[in-house]
Amino acid sequence: MSEKHSLRDVSFNNRGTTESILRAEQCGVLALHRIAHVGWIETPAPFRRVRLQPGGSYVLVCIAGEGRILLDGRWQTCRPGMACLAPPRAPNAFHAVPGKRWHFCWVRYSEPVGATPVVSAGSPVKTQCDPVILFSAVRGLQAECAGPGEARLMHHWVELIHGEAQRLAKPWHVNERLGKVWSRVEADLAADWSAPRLAELAHCSPEHLRRLCLRELGRAPMQHVTHVRVQRAAELLQKTDDKLALIAAAVGYRDAFVFSKLFKKWIGCAPSVYRANAK
Repeated sequence: MSEKHSLRDVSFNNRGTTESILRAEQCGVLALHRIAHVGWIETPAPFRRVRLQPGGSYVLVCIAGEGRILLDGRWQTCRPGMACLAPPRAPNAFHAVPGKRWHFCWVRYSEPVGATPVVSAGSPVKTQCDPVILFSAVRGLQAECAGPGEARLMHHWVELIHGEAQRLAKPWHVNERLGKVWSRVEADLAADWSAPRLAELAHCSPEHLRRLCLRELGRAPMQHVTHVRVQRAAELLQKTDDKLALIAAAVGYRDAFVFSKLFKKWIGCAPSVYRANAK
């Protein structure tokens, strides 16, 4: 798949793909946490998935091999021990790297507008993890559903899956320094934020804050500011009828045209298209 092509919803598997999916329609316990489906896949190239406006959070954990995934409007490499996270209605696109088999597992949520998503503006785009935890829980639930089907044990497996997804999605909450910085930013997105000002709030140097954010969030500080702003704008587009210029100003952009271009880069479609599809 060319990374320069315009995105459109697509699903393509190579003949050598092994895939196992468990959906909420097959296991009703998943719906208790708004989980649409869980699963794992092992695949060579060519393999690709594109979902332009998925209805819920997405958590992908790489077990082995290597893939490429679209995050924050740019293609990034996904390697073993890495979790990649996307909020609701942000484009999901990923593909296998030629010459390498890619093995990953995932959790896909179904979160209606207004529900608190698992992957939020405060979540990392990438984070390090032990892939065995989520993969084992997914396999355990699949085995229980295919075998004994004991409700009590299925509930425990689902709790483990959901708990691990929550842990991956909210690591900065355990870091007091980052928590204070991003709470201030989220409370005043229209402010003129800069790397030095963020570092001042964190009581550290800009370089130290950059390393800390890259480690905990997978983004540089100003990249995360942009992410938080775009997610708030997406929420306002869904919940209000405010004009684009008013929404742009509310999240820190004086020029609605500049904001519209940035929104399309990060979300995959223009604000007007996003609003029409979300309502």
